[in-house]
Amino acid sequence: LWRTLQRAAANFSSPSGRGLKPAAPATASEARPQMETNLQRPPPLYTHNAVTTRMRATLVAISLVALAVIAISGGVRRGRLLPAPRLTLEPERIVADGYDTAALVIESAATTAPSVSVVGNPHAATIEDVTGAAGKWQARIRAGVLPGRIRLRVAFENAPPAETELESLPFTRDTAQDGTPDFLRLDDERDRQAFRRWFTWLAEAQYFQPPAARPAEIKDCAGLIRYAYRESLHAHDTAWAATAQTPPAPPFDSVAKYQYPFTPLGAALFRVREGAFQPSDLNAAAFAQFADVRTLYHLNTHLVSRVLSSAVPGDLLFFRQDSGAEPYHSMIYLGESSIQNDGRRYVLYHTGPSGSDPGEIRRLTVEELMRFPQPEWRPVAANPSFLGVSRWNILRKENDTRPE
Repeated sequence: LWRTLQRAAANFSSPSGRGLKPAAPATASEARPQMETNLQRPPPLYTHNAVTTRMRATLVAISLVALAVIAISGGVRRGRLLPAPRLTLEPERIVADGYDTAALVIESAATTAPSVSVVGNPHAATIEDVTGAAGKWQARIRAGVLPGRIRLRVAFENAPPAETELESLPFTRDTAQDGTPDFLRLDDERDRQAFRRWFTWLAEAQYFQPPAARPAEIKDCAGLIRYAYRESLHAHDTAWAATAQTPPAPPFDSVAKYQYPFTPLGAALFRVREGAFQPSDLNAAAFAQFADVRTLYHLNTHLVSRVLSSAVPGDLLFFRQDSGAEPYHSMIYLGESSIQNDGRRYVLYHTGPSGSDPGEIRRLTVEELMRFPQPEWRPVAANPSFLGVSRWNILRKENDTRPE
């Protein structure tokens, strides 16, 4: 730019006669009349219009050069000169089981870490570790439980974004042949513990809530269990907290494998039809949002033991009584309270309505239940009304007792 300015200035001051010079004062002899001749005066080298036009052209050239310099320097600052990153998936297909993974290899000359995101449905996959350095990066993509095409976007600050697609294949296996698809099972111990913590806390929190502040569905023992089960599988974010009708929630981790209702079953969580899971069950009303105690016992849980000491927090105690309109009843084994730290073990249940009495939520210590005045409610093997300790099918392990 400086050289261009210098050349422009030289055009108006060079000794070659092409520049402009100030006019010399007229002498006396020059002031006298001159003899006319037939010679014509040559036209001037520069007229006013020619000078003005040349100055304008020079100024335009200077402006264009300046704009080019600014554009180039701005482009460098924004990093737009880098090409889009090159993406490679290894493998290009994964299984929608909540655990399968693929590696996304990212090649770019950018020096900062990339931003990797799922375009569209954020529940289709999870972006886990992003590692590497300038030149080559790698992101681990973990499958969700929703099959289909997963679009991935990679963006750097100094390059245009790039996208690629990963295919997630349906996973319809039922290893235990108990009617619960494997995509619902929580195979990771951290997920199991997260579910147990939320399930027991949510149920016990309703015990401390005034009846008017509880969700309307909690009218009996099955309603309390369905509520705690469903809410345990949510993502426990601020949006959930605004509608959960609970006291301030503890900072427990949420289940990572999936979040309700983003599964192939949607909002229909509970098995309501007998038989092992089949792919056709996804569209055959084999699952529903509602399930009574009998359905929970036979189709959604499995027997662990008829000894109470085998129970862990989140297990259910089932009873069958010959009297009453509803023979099946259930209690939630809390273990130690997560709200009152007193070291005692508790069970929790809803009595259900009786005539005009809406019933209530009760919490008993294990010792109180073992000495309950009515022996048909004691959880002991000698009590024929006690069906045993059952565990949710989504928590089932390979060595758990098979359903009878």
